[in-house]
Amino acid sequence: MKNLILTLTTCFLSILSFSQLNSTLLFHWNDTTIIGSAAYDNAYNECWGFEVNNTEIAVIGSTEGTHFFNVTDPQNSTEVAFVAGAYTGSGVVHRDYHDYQGYLYIVCDEGWSTSTLQIVDISNLPTSVNVVYDSDSLFNTSHNIFIDTATSKLYACASNSAMDIYSLDIPTLPNLIYSYTDVGHVHDAYVRNDTAYLNCGNDGFRIIDFSPLDWPVLPSPPYTELASLTSYPDAGYNHSGWLNEQGNVYIFADENHGYDVKLLNTSDLNNLSIYGFLSSGISPSSIAHNIIIKNQFVYLSYYHDGLQIFDISDPSNPLKVGFYDTYLPNHHNGYAGAWGIYPMLPSGNILISDIFNR
Repeated sequence: MKNLILTLTTCFLSILSFSQLNSTLLFHWNDTTIIGSAAYDNAYNECWGFEVNNTEIAVIGSTEGTHFFNVTDPQNSTEVAFVAGAYTGSGVVHRDYHDYQGYLYIVCDEGWSTSTLQIVDISNLPTSVNVVYDSDSLFNTSHNIFIDTATSKLYACASNSAMDIYSLDIPTLPNLIYSYTDVGHVHDAYVRNDTAYLNCGNDGFRIIDFSPLDWPVLPSPPYTELASLTSYPDAGYNHSGWLNEQGNVYIFADENHGYDVKLLNTSDLNNLSIYGFLSSGISPSSIAHNIIIKNQFVYLSYYHDGLQIFDISDPSNPLKVGFYDTYLPNHHNGYAGAWGIYPMLPSGNILISDIFNR
């Protein structure tokens, strides 16, 4: 097992450091005045992060809106900005984020008649933020978003259609260029250079090439389905995933109690195969939620089991090298604990969101 020394941040918000399997808490933010959702009682949801003006910023969503933290000095982290959601209160379960060219894009999955796409200018952080777009003209709700920064496109999952694709050639004025409807539902997406890896819930997994030379008039640009996977061990609700830097491993999770995380061999898209499996190893009822790969490590947020980190240098033999449990009750009923994960800050600090800790 390789020696791994990093610093972690968890959001509700907490900061810790670990060596191998041991973690030390450095900071914890929590606001007990924020109400939980009526559906699950979760006050918090997704987290995100970025660096601007030599400052590391952590973002977390709540039922109230979007909270921004200066986490450059973890022990002295402070909330530096807040953007209220267009839809707020106990009806909110889920918000999602992605940043691009000095803007943060914000969506909510609830409030079908009142939610909006929000675009926030983050270039003045840690001093202030400025909402430059807050409109329902494109869509009200979306479950998840992903921005393909190489091609300036935003993918909005489970929005007006299974998935809608917007040009960000003008970052503050997204332009709808295509609605993908070949499956009933795209829950989440990872996109690199117009190749989209789609987690389609009960419809399984798809890999789609959205790289025509010229986008014709809506609604039918050409695209190619490169691969699909609908039958595989522990197939359930295909939830989320991430592609490694080399492009030969896609790791995805099915959001079902007790289902293993799959390491998919994507070296040959004509012959997809499973390298292997991993799990937290804590309970036969554990549920993996979100995944990000950085270098040879995969970072997973597990409901009930917190952060789980694996070395996937050998994808057929993933090795657990770190963890931090954000949710201490010893049960795996329903949905509780870690929701989001973000390990991409330049410092190596890791953001984790826990939906209940307040």
